Amino acid sequence: MAVLAHLRELGENLSLARKRRQEPLKSWARRIGVSEPTLMRMEKGDPTVSMAVYATALWLMGRDAALPDLAAPEHDRGALAQAVRVARQRAVKRRTTIDERLAAGSDGQAKPGEDA
Repeated sequence: MAVLAHLRELGENLSLARKRRQEPLKSWARRIGVSEPTLMRMEKGDPTVSMAVYATALWLMGRDAALPDLAAPEHDRGALAQAVRVARQRAVKRRTTIDERLAAGSDGQAKPGEDA
C-alpha cells in the first residue's frame, strides 16, 4: 500500500535528519517525549506510532510548518474531482431544462393572446 511506503520513507528521512545532527537515539527520544523503542518504530515508519510523535520530530527539524499544507483544501484532488462531477451534472440538468423551455416555445411565460 502506498501509505505504508510513504510512512517508511518519512521514517527514514527523520532517522537521517537525526543522524545528520549527530543526535543520539536516547536524546532525540527524550526531546520528542517518547521511549527509544517508539522512536525506533517511528524511524521505521510504523503506522501505529501516533501522528503527534511524527509531528514533534518534524518540529525538532523545523519542518512542522509544512503540516497544515498536507491537507489544505486546494490540494484535495478528490474533492475537486467530485465538485467537477457535480457541476457537470448540474449543467446537463440546466441544459435539459432550457431545452425543454425552448421546445415549449419560450421561457414558460404565456405569449400575448394565449391563455396561461
